Formats: sequence, structure tokens, C-alpha cells
Amino acid sequence: MSTPDQPTDAREKLSAHFQGDSSLHNQKWDALWKEGFLPWDKGFPSPALVDLLADRKDLFGSVTEGKKRKALVPGCGKGYDVLLFSAYGYDAYGLDVSETALEAAKETERRMEGDETYEIKGVEKGSVNWIVGDFFTNDFWKDVEGEGTFDLIYDYTFLSALPPSLRAGWSARFKELLAPQGKIICVEFPTYKPHSTGGPPWALPPKVYLGHLSRPGQELPYDEETGLLESELKEPGKDRLERLEHFPPKRTHQIGYNADGKVTDWVSVWAHPNAL
Repeated sequence: MSTPDQPTDAREKLSAHFQGDSSLHNQKWDALWKEGFLPWDKGFPSPALVDLLADRKDLFGSVTEGKKRKALVPGCGKGYDVLLFSAYGYDAYGLDVSETALEAAKETERRMEGDETYEIKGVEKGSVNWIVGDFFTNDFWKDVEGEGTFDLIYDYTFLSALPPSLRAGWSARFKELLAPQGKIICVEFPTYKPHSTGGPPWALPPKVYLGHLSRPGQELPYDEETGLLESELKEPGKDRLERLEHFPPKRTHQIGYNADGKVTDWVSVWAHPNAL
């Protein structure tokens, strides 16, 4: 499937660039930032996230004066979503493996000062923090204040950038970093790609999020052609994360629409079972 936002030649370049040893992917992402090859950058926050935070305060509540909460955006890129969480009162942390990406994020922060998209949406604005680090290690914790968990963790295009071999680690890490009463937001993308087409972005139908976040840390069975084998999954255990909401957003980035103008992305919200 070709779209105006990410034409076939861009996807082919990404696929070729990430062939080989997955342990080198961090350096390869940084190389793309240094080259300025950024087909994933849309220039503004995800419309699905904008609407979710504005319309579903019942899920997230509001930050009261003097009580700060922390939000994490792994693979934050230029940081549009980080700035949005700050506007809602979260102390927002944008994490990326590329220092070049975070220099661009700092420029976004300067350039967007006073933009109505990032006007204060709560009692007070939260802090904005840019951290170079690897989501799968604890090295970045030296730059995070407070306890070692986050009240909100956001994923849009981060999981799609990771090869399927890292999905068990991704889900385990989300569970580990989520505060006891915290929430995870996933804007599920790309849901329309066949698994066999590879990536990045890797195919992510809703069954992948449900399979992995319901079974954090477990290696799940995949078929090279069809993807996740749902029929072979075991029942989720006590260490699961629970899906609270799952729905197609009213709006999303253009790349999340099909040729008929229908939204193909989904939004899911997750929590620890004891937080329900």
C-alpha cells in the first residue's frame, strides 16, 4: 500500500537500511537523523492523541496543583507529543537513541513557544525533559526525577520501528515502567500491512498489542507469512496488563487512512489489573 506520506521508495529505503543485525539499529536510526531522512515526521502531534486527551479526561483525570505526574514518550523524535503532555500538566520525558533527534526536539520546543496547540490545558504546565538513551536499559534513569515509574507511557510508531524479536522485551518494559495507577496509550499503527512485508514500519494489527501487552515478556508464536498465531496463545497470567479501551480514533495522521478515506489506526488504553 502506497500513501502520499510514506511512498514506496521511502519504505524500501527503510527496509534495506535495517537489514542485518538488530543490535545495530540504534546507530542506524541515528544515521537517518543525521542524514535528515525522516519520512515518519509529520510536523505536529498525533490527532488521535490530541482528541483522546481532550475528550477522555475520565480515563486520565487532571493534574492538580502541586501534584505532578510523569509521562514517557520513547522514540520521541522531534517531540510534538512530549510538548502536548507537558501542556496537560505532566512532567514529560522524551526519550530517543539519537542525540540529533533530540536537538531537533529542542528546536521544536523553541519554535512552538506560544503555539495554541501547546497552551496549558490544566492547572499548570509540566516540565519538558529530553533524554538520550535506550528504552531497554536503565541508563537513562539518572536523568529522571522521582520514582522509577511513569504515570503515562505513550506509543505511536515506536513499536512499529522495532523488529518482532524485540516485542516481548517491549511489553515487559512497558509493564515495568508503568506506575501502579498509571495508563499506557497506544495509537496502533500500521494495522493494514501484511506481516510478510517486513519493516520498518512493521505490521501491527490490534492482535499484536493485545497479545503482547496481555502477556508481558512472553515470547509469542509467529508465522513468517501471517504474523502472530492467535490460536496458539496461552491465557494471560496474573502479570498481564489489562486493556481498558479500544476504538478507532475520529482523526489520525494521513498515513493512517486507507484509499477510501477510512481510519485504519486504533487507540488502546492499558493499565495494571489492580488499577481498574
